[in-house]
Amino acid sequence: MLPLPTAVDPSSPTFVANAAAMRLQLDRLREELRVAAEDRSARALSRHKEQGKLTASERIQKLLDPGSPFLEIGALTARGMYDDGKVHKAGTLAGIGVVSGRTVMVSASDAMVKGGTIYPMGVKKALRLQQISMENRLPFISLVDSGGAYLPLQSEVFPDVDDGGRIFYNQAWMSRMGIPQLTAVMGLCTAGAAYIPAMSDEVVQVRGTGAIFLGGPPLVKAATGEDVTSEELGGVEVHCGLSGVSDYLAENDDEALEMLRRMADKLPAQGLPRPQRAPRPPLYDPQEIYGIVSPRPSQPYDVREVIARVVDGSEFEEFRASFGSTLVTGWAYIHGYLVGILANNGVLFSESAQKATHFIQLCDKRGIPLVFLQNISGFMIGRDYERAGITKHGQQMVTAVATATVPKFTCIIGGSFGAGNYAMCGRAYGPRFLWSWPNAQIGVMGGEQAANVLISVQNAQRLRAGEPPIPVEEEEMIREPIVENSLREGDAWYSTAQLWDDGIIDPAKTRDVLGLCLGVAGRTEQPGFGIFRT
Repeated sequence: MLPLPTAVDPSSPTFVANAAAMRLQLDRLREELRVAAEDRSARALSRHKEQGKLTASERIQKLLDPGSPFLEIGALTARGMYDDGKVHKAGTLAGIGVVSGRTVMVSASDAMVKGGTIYPMGVKKALRLQQISMENRLPFISLVDSGGAYLPLQSEVFPDVDDGGRIFYNQAWMSRMGIPQLTAVMGLCTAGAAYIPAMSDEVVQVRGTGAIFLGGPPLVKAATGEDVTSEELGGVEVHCGLSGVSDYLAENDDEALEMLRRMADKLPAQGLPRPQRAPRPPLYDPQEIYGIVSPRPSQPYDVREVIARVVDGSEFEEFRASFGSTLVTGWAYIHGYLVGILANNGVLFSESAQKATHFIQLCDKRGIPLVFLQNISGFMIGRDYERAGITKHGQQMVTAVATATVPKFTCIIGGSFGAGNYAMCGRAYGPRFLWSWPNAQIGVMGGEQAANVLISVQNAQRLRAGEPPIPVEEEEMIREPIVENSLREGDAWYSTAQLWDDGIIDPAKTRDVLGLCLGVAGRTEQPGFGIFRT
C-alpha cells in the first residue's frame, strides 16, 4: 500500500470556515455529554450517598481494570424526550470495557434518574446492548438499581415484541449461546427488573440496599393486605439464604464489585480478533478533518482526504479507482486491523453499485471487515438511469451489504439519505456499530427536496382538477415548515436521542473508536450471499 497524497491547504478560507463550524459542533457535543453525565438533582445525589451507594459512573470505574478504555454506547439516548430532558442516557450508563482481562459489556442503572425506572427508550437501549453482546459474544455484566418499568408509560414498555419482555427473552438466548451473564443487585430490583438477576449465571446482592421482588411492599399491601419491608420481602437474607436467587452476599458496593471482578477472572479466555500488524498513526493530523468536511453535506470534497487521516500510515490500496468513481473502495489498516473501506464521493451510479458489490464479495470471501463512511444523497434517478438498470444494480449492492457475513462498521460523516442509507449499511443493515459525526444528517431526502416534491404533487393534483398552480408566496408557506422539520428531525442530535446510532463522536477520534470496535468484533458466520439480479 502507498500513502495517499493530500491537497489540503489549512490556510484556505474554506478550510478555516469548515474547521470553525466543526469546532462549534464539538463544543456543543462536549456540553451535551457533560450535562448527560452530571445533571442530577442535589436531593437525588444526597439520598444516594446516604444509602452508602456509589454512582453509576463510580461503579463502572471501580469495576473496570485500571487503564481500561470505556467505549460508551448511547451516551445521549433519550436526550430531550422525557421530563424536560431529565431522563439522561435513558437511565442507563453502559459500554464496553475490560474486567479482569476480559472484554465485556457493562450496563449500570442510574438510580438518580427517576429511581432507575425503565422508560421506553431505556428498553430500546437495553435491547441494543444485548444485541451488541450477542453479535460479538461479549460477557454481559449488569449493575442493577432499578424501580422497574416507569408506570405512566407502561403501554410503551410492556406488551410488544420489542418491549421489556424481549430483554428477558434475550437473556435466555444469551445463556443458550454460552454468553456469561453476571449481575450485582446494588439497589431495588423491582417487577420485571427482578428477572435480570434471576436469569443471570451468577448474582451478588448488597446487604441493606439490594432488594429483589416481583412486587414491592406497596403492591403487596394493596394486593394482599400484608405489611412487609423491602428487606423482609427481598433482601439478602431472603435471596442468599432462602430462595437461592442470589449466590453471593456483599456488605457494600465496593465488595460487590470486587466479587464481580473475581467472577470475571474465572470466565473462559476470549477468541477476540488480533491486529494483523503493528498500528501506526496517520501521516496527517486527524484534526484536519475539521477543515476538510463542510457542515453542508451537499458541499463536495475528496473523501480520500478523510481516509488519509483515519487509516494507519495514511496508506490505502484503492480498488477500481477509475470505475464508479463516486464511490471510493479499497483496503487499509486501522490500528493494525486490515479493513475494506467504502466511502462516498458523490451520488451512487450503476457503476458505483456494481463496484461495491464486487468489492464486498471479495472482502467477505477473505474475511476482511467492512467500514462504511457515509455521505450519500442516494442513487442517481432519471429515465436514462432506470433504463440502464440503476434499480437492479442498487439491488445487487443492497443484497451484498445485507448478507455480508464479515463484521460491518458504519460512520455517518455527512448526509445519509434515502436508499443511500441502506446501500451504505445504515442501521437497518446490521452494522456491528454505527457512529455519527456532529454534522451528520439523516432522512428519506433533504428538506428542500421533500418540500419541492410535495409542491410538485399538489400542483399536479391542481392541474388535473383544472386549477391554477400554487402561488409563489404560498409555496414558501408550504416549504418553510417542511424544511424546518427536516432539519430538526434529521440532525445528529435527534438521531442519537432515538438511538439510530451508537453515539456522536469527534471526527478526529474516528480511527480510535473504530480500532476499539474492530478489537471486539469477530466473524460469527460462514460466507454466502443471496440472489443477485443480473
